[in-house]
Amino acid sequence: MDEQKRTVHALNRLTFGPRPGDVERVSQMGVDKWIELQLRPDKIDNSALDARLAPFRTLRMNTNEIVENFPSNQMIKQIADGKASMPRDPTKRAVYEAQLERYENKQERKEESAKVSATSDAQNSDKQDPAKTGIAESDAEETRRREERRAANVRAQELLDLPPDERMREILRMSPEDRRALTGNKGQRADAMMDGMSAQQKETMMALKNPEQVVVDELMQAKLVRAIYSERQLDEVLTDFWLNHFNVFINKGADRYLLTSYERDVIRPHVLGKFEDLLVATAKSPAMMFYLDNWLSVGPNSMVALGIDPHHPYVRRKGKQSSGLNENYGRELMELHTLSVNGGYTQKDVTEVAKVFTGWTLDQPKKGGDFRFEPRMHEPGDKVVLGHRIKQNGEKEGMEVLRLLARNPQTAHFISQKLAMRFVADDPPLALVDRMTKTYLKKNGDIREVLRTMFQSPEFWSQDTYRAKVKTPLEFVVSAVRASGADVEDARALVGTLNNMGMMPYGMMPPTGYSMKADTWVNSSALLGRMNFALGLAAGKIRGVKMDGVKIDSAPALNSQTQPIDAQQALLRQESSLLSGDVSQQTHDTISKQLEDPKISQRRLDDPKRPPNVAVITGLILGSPEFQRR
Repeated sequence: MDEQKRTVHALNRLTFGPRPGDVERVSQMGVDKWIELQLRPDKIDNSALDARLAPFRTLRMNTNEIVENFPSNQMIKQIADGKASMPRDPTKRAVYEAQLERYENKQERKEESAKVSATSDAQNSDKQDPAKTGIAESDAEETRRREERRAANVRAQELLDLPPDERMREILRMSPEDRRALTGNKGQRADAMMDGMSAQQKETMMALKNPEQVVVDELMQAKLVRAIYSERQLDEVLTDFWLNHFNVFINKGADRYLLTSYERDVIRPHVLGKFEDLLVATAKSPAMMFYLDNWLSVGPNSMVALGIDPHHPYVRRKGKQSSGLNENYGRELMELHTLSVNGGYTQKDVTEVAKVFTGWTLDQPKKGGDFRFEPRMHEPGDKVVLGHRIKQNGEKEGMEVLRLLARNPQTAHFISQKLAMRFVADDPPLALVDRMTKTYLKKNGDIREVLRTMFQSPEFWSQDTYRAKVKTPLEFVVSAVRASGADVEDARALVGTLNNMGMMPYGMMPPTGYSMKADTWVNSSALLGRMNFALGLAAGKIRGVKMDGVKIDSAPALNSQTQPIDAQQALLRQESSLLSGDVSQQTHDTISKQLEDPKISQRRLDDPKRPPNVAVITGLILGSPEFQRR
């Protein structure tokens, strides 16, 4: 590749796509020097990103704090049953009261439904027409609800007239019933209620409606904000890669609360370190143990299973175990995390590894509990894994197996292949994977050194790899926002877009994670969705994404009234700005033909200087086949 293409290629592969001015900046620094800097993210100032993330308080909380501030349904049920108490802090208490009121209303509705069902026969035998009775009751209920809505709207308008701080104080003074009516507002009314409030106050307002969703929303929004604005782009790309490799599904119970710490404390610190350290961190992670149920795994011959300790929480009456040996983690550890599907292990190895990890459990995961080793759940005796005898040694057995797997040549090859698949090609060259594997084994699984081998390889810089990787939905959405130079004030609409495209953040249920290959994401429906998003983004129609004043082409003549410019000139400039001129004749001709539409050219006989609709031109380029690839 020539130097221009090397720069564009590096930005497309090591980042989520270039921003305006990035190509020039990296060219001036030198591509190799820039890559080396990305491999040392601690040397890159990221304070601007930190400021954007500051409103998301949950990102800085440990799991216990998250559960305490944003109670789960289980926590509310405990309070309703008298097994836990309400917090004293008035703000927290308001959140708890709101959820408790919802819970009690739900229980009342269930009881009412049961009563109606029980008395239905009596109603049918009654002389009064049950249909008329039902209609009358329905009308009365609708009248009551209409009055409640009217009163809530009047109260809402009174609150909107107050300054933000006073408005928040009044909301906290309201009864749970009145707050429920108020927080039932959606869309513009809900946004207006939070207008002018601090980040924490907005967070409280959302928590009054659904505290669990606040935790999920902040995590998902932060993922997009980081991908769009972080200066440590390779660090973000790798965080996404390893989160996908060690996948945990966010909608499995307690993992809604555990994933924040999982990403922050388990994945991020190790993305450029030793693979063995990353493997151990995920193995001991509450999020992973809960997701794959290892925290419930009990050795068949353990004290718990034999009923020797009948008071242990995992033992039922009469000494029967409530959970047996769980092989989920043992299987995925070898199949997906280390050796690969064809890694040379047997079902016997899976069972033995599962026995090794019995006793690796959690202290009350639904309350944010951490890892602990429970010897009474652990399977006694020696185990044999991949032909190696693992002597009975409690928790250390698991550490020995993790070390054995992390240093296995098959693991070295599998990890190298997956990294090459992400950064080079869907089917990476075998020679490159072999060299990366040798580096892995020589450097004891040093991920930074493996990447350095790849980035310095001729295969990485081959002409065949240039714009050859199809972007996943996440890569496409983020790269389009980065290319546009837009200001993301609220990323929830972008999260919704990814959900519609089939790639909700942290939303892959199977442990395989999302595919990196083109055939998963290329179909007519998906491409239409991408084009619609590109046009909506360029036109400034994506909620929370501000395009006002953004000039995608920095050339002043494009937005100037002093020099006439036609749609064809605008197209050429945007092709240069967004694609560095890498556009096929077919794509150019296809878009060029659409410029004949007066809605795009905006030409009028009485106003020949009127500029073309650059937003539509930009949207068409962002939706082009060339922009779909990196």
